[in-house]
Amino acid sequence: MAARLGFWSAVAIAVSFVLYTVAFVGILLTSPLFTWTNLADYVFYTQHYGQSLQHLARFLMLLFGPLFVVLLNSIHDIVPPDRRVLSRTALSFGIAFAVLSSVNYFVQLSTVRLSLAEGQTAGLEHIVQANPYSTITAINMLGWTLFLGLSSLFVAPVFGGDRLQRIIGGAFLLSGLFCLAGGLGYVLEITALVFLTINLGLGAAVIVAAVALAIWFRRRSSVAA
Repeated sequence: MAARLGFWSAVAIAVSFVLYTVAFVGILLTSPLFTWTNLADYVFYTQHYGQSLQHLARFLMLLFGPLFVVLLNSIHDIVPPDRRVLSRTALSFGIAFAVLSSVNYFVQLSTVRLSLAEGQTAGLEHIVQANPYSTITAINMLGWTLFLGLSSLFVAPVFGGDRLQRIIGGAFLLSGLFCLAGGLGYVLEITALVFLTINLGLGAAVIVAAVALAIWFRRRSSVAA
């Protein structure tokens, strides 16, 4: 059961990040890059450029949180007992990440979307993800940088031995480093660092880890059968 759940969660994560990348590229091709100035400019932007791809991207990342928790549970159930303190710690941090990031994406897809549709914009700047100074953005970045970073760093040493496991461990290690570096970039307002680590580096590391984990879980499932 753990191997099957792990396999399908890894596959779903890989597909989600690939589709997110497609949506992200589509956003760049179909609308100008938005840089936060004020709420009025953001409202104008959402009214004149379609938001379907933005909503799709957020929905995919909303899915990633729960899928990541399932993935970590599956890893924890399979790894040798002497490494479970690491996988259990990774799972704890992973749950924190899932909760914090899910709050953000659910708020964007529900409260923010509906408020913009109804023209109810009073105070909205505090919960709009596009505003880098909003409370919800800080909550989201806390999840993606500190908690996902720590989760990745703790689960990385769980994998060792053959080439496939070294790839998984290396991908998680890079993921953790990218997350923590992105957090530093966010706090210091280094936009380029955040983009390179969170948008590019983290996405690539997660896709590699997910694909390699799908293969690893498939092998475990075959052995169990």
